[in-house]
Amino acid sequence: MARQWRIEYPGAFYHILSRGNERQVIFRSDDDREMFLNLIGELSDRFQIDVFAYVLMGNHYHLLLKTHKGNLSKSMQWLGTTYTRKFNNRHRRSGHLFQGRYKSILVESDLYLMRLSCYIHRNPLRAGIVKRLSDYTWSSYLSYGYARKTPEWLKIVLLLGLMHGKDPHRQYRDKVQQYSDEAGSIWEDVQHGLIFGSQDFVTDIRSRFISDGKDPELPQYNRMVKAFYPGEMLQRAGAALDFDLEAAVAGKRIPAGEKDKRDLLIYLWESA
Repeated sequence: MARQWRIEYPGAFYHILSRGNERQVIFRSDDDREMFLNLIGELSDRFQIDVFAYVLMGNHYHLLLKTHKGNLSKSMQWLGTTYTRKFNNRHRRSGHLFQGRYKSILVESDLYLMRLSCYIHRNPLRAGIVKRLSDYTWSSYLSYGYARKTPEWLKIVLLLGLMHGKDPHRQYRDKVQQYSDEAGSIWEDVQHGLIFGSQDFVTDIRSRFISDGKDPELPQYNRMVKAFYPGEMLQRAGAALDFDLEAAVAGKRIPAGEKDKRDLLIYLWESA
């Protein structure tokens, strides 16, 4: 299996998904789930990570989090190794528990975080485990939707702050219900298999983390190297020509000597 490219920097948001090896069960009992949540709390403190949402399913889990130190790989390795050791000791087993590499999606803030939190919380419904989300104990939904007791490490203020009105918990419940058909569209909007956000966000990540060379072990990186964005090309061409694109888009008068540059950029755009 090819390595997944990990983009890490302070302040990055991620959606994390990790499955059991060969899709085997990773939580055999409520005691296992409690143990895992305790480790999430320790993870938050040890690695300075904010956890915004979670759901524990039978053979996998989802997390929505933010790293303050750009240490995703180190923290997730600790979580997987520590839980596996404790799980194996408890159940008198040995060997791998998780399916090798966890999946991480780099997430832009606000709207994208909200969409993913709804997707994460609806997992038990999609799996047919419950008919009402309020009946599922092992997710952060009850903290968001019903103001149930919230562990200290779970940060619900950011997403509830996006609600407008007197009862943000009720509004969040309504929001989750509105996302009943969002699962497919969310994954369609993930670009290059690892970024969920606007085109401006993708362009920024490309400019910060992509060089001209390719890496045969990182197919996601190579896809981004080869990706072509007309808007990005236009920005670079405008900079090379010393042409003020923002002024042109705003409809300001273009000096006669600049019109040839404008016409060249229009040609490049139409030919892209």
